[in-house]
Amino acid sequence: MNKFSKLLTGKERSHLCSSFMTKTLGASIHKEAVNSFLELRKEAGNHGFNLHIHSGFRSFEDQLSIWNRKARGELPVLNSDAIPIDINSLTDKELSFSILRWSALPGASRHHWGTDIDVYDLNAKPENYDIELIPEEVNQEGIFGPLHDWLDIKINEKSAYGFFRPYNMDRNGVVQERWHLSYSPVSIPFLEQFSIDVLHKAIKQSDILLKETLLDNLSEIFNRFIINIGKV
Repeated sequence: MNKFSKLLTGKERSHLCSSFMTKTLGASIHKEAVNSFLELRKEAGNHGFNLHIHSGFRSFEDQLSIWNRKARGELPVLNSDAIPIDINSLTDKELSFSILRWSALPGASRHHWGTDIDVYDLNAKPENYDIELIPEEVNQEGIFGPLHDWLDIKINEKSAYGFFRPYNMDRNGVVQERWHLSYSPVSIPFLEQFSIDVLHKAIKQSDILLKETLLDNLSEIFNRFIINIGKV
């Protein structure tokens, strides 16, 4: 696997910002997205929001840990309404696709690229509150709803400094994730260069649970959960 394929699948870090900037942002992101995020955060501040990153870069191993813990039942697997389901009643394919609704396949997470971030308004976060990244937090009545209403306007006006929502609605793939932003000048070219072959190799070489089911259904997974996103 070459260096760029490693980057696409979360096994490379050379594209990420400096350790100083990671500390400043509270997360590691693609170095080309830094200035645009800082501009967006500055403008958000002028409107009373404290735009913070909850999650930035996530490595293959990080995503693999999430996946395997969900497959083993150590982390909850949610239905489309964010309600935990009994995984013991599911076939391997049903379990795989249920996990994929909320969690990316290791090797195919947009967080591997450093271009994609989960955001919230620190000003609206209650003390000692643990962010869950669920719809109730970000809908219009949620604690972070006002921030995302403002971001909707910026994105619709194409004035969000290159950021957009890849999961702006439920397309029967990944559920709607209003908290998820993507830096399009880098993430769009990355997605265009991402392929089933690259993903197949990453999965085959890993210790992922449900491996055979994933490989058998990789074409459907690729089309439904990876390239099935909103447009800029």
